[in-house]
Amino acid sequence: MNQPSLKVKPVLATVAALAGVSAPTVSKVINGRDDVAEATRLRVQAALSELGYESPMQRRARSVGPVMVDLVIDGTNTQYSMELLTGILDCAAIEDVDVVVGNVTPAKLHRANHEEWAQRMVESGRKGLILVTSELTSHQLGSFQQRNIPVVVIDPLNPPRQGFSSVGATNWAGGKEATEHLIGLGHERIAFLGGPNAAECSVARLHGYLAALMSHGISSRPEYILAGEFNARFGVAGTKQLLALDEPPTAIFAGSDGTALGVLEEARKRGLRVPDDLSLVGFDGTPLTEQTLPRLTSVAQPLQEMGRAALRAVLRLVKGEELDSAHMELATELVIRDSTAPPRKS
Repeated sequence: MNQPSLKVKPVLATVAALAGVSAPTVSKVINGRDDVAEATRLRVQAALSELGYESPMQRRARSVGPVMVDLVIDGTNTQYSMELLTGILDCAAIEDVDVVVGNVTPAKLHRANHEEWAQRMVESGRKGLILVTSELTSHQLGSFQQRNIPVVVIDPLNPPRQGFSSVGATNWAGGKEATEHLIGLGHERIAFLGGPNAAECSVARLHGYLAALMSHGISSRPEYILAGEFNARFGVAGTKQLLALDEPPTAIFAGSDGTALGVLEEARKRGLRVPDDLSLVGFDGTPLTEQTLPRLTSVAQPLQEMGRAALRAVLRLVKGEELDSAHMELATELVIRDSTAPPRKS
């Protein structure tokens, strides 16, 4: 009856000797106790990884039940996040995968102890991690890589380091198509309300916007290009700044549907009619585009398919397969609704 515990003790002793700690300390780390100094915990975790130690919980998770994957989203209450989540969960049901969903702010994500996070995933048998619109350092991502936990990032704010994968949309092409549409209607004074300067997807949309202007011989105006957050609050603030210009734009390309909501709100407050006085294009193609008044013209990302692609990529990596590309881009589509029209003649 006592034979299983006798087999474990020499393993713990070996880990303890390699880490230069006692066996009880190793046990505390394995069981996720918080009464261990951080430096000591890191030494023990490194020794566990080097020796390939598996706790009973890990062995049970490996041999029984479906694959478990962590999904961490910055803001699960947004239309964008809900569309991604729907795609991931639909795919998970088909693939017999359990998805553990977490909601975390960027600040909390940066403060998190990624060594402990990765170790908890190992201990609980979770095999992969999907992050949505997150910015992580190479050191933070390395915590998962050291434990052979594949990470796939959807719409990364910064390009993942080598060895990690990402899924996004054709942001440059989408930005160009949105701007081309407004130019085709006769607009030349077109503003861009983008996301954070560090966000790779926003930079690509901006470059698409600039490429469209350039190809039609329209000079870009620095005062027409503003960076902020992908939300309605920035849409309001950015619209106020643009409409205060001596020569305000006749059209706005918003970097997200959420931003576009703020533009609509501020336009209504000022008595401006969209699209008669101001044309507006959003980006994302979330269901709210059909719920606004007027209905929002938007560059639609295949959000549900992006979620499915991310989960499929994680599962392939869990199996030890190589992906065709470290970064996958899915095509966007401009959906024209009621918020764009030719500019009002002076």
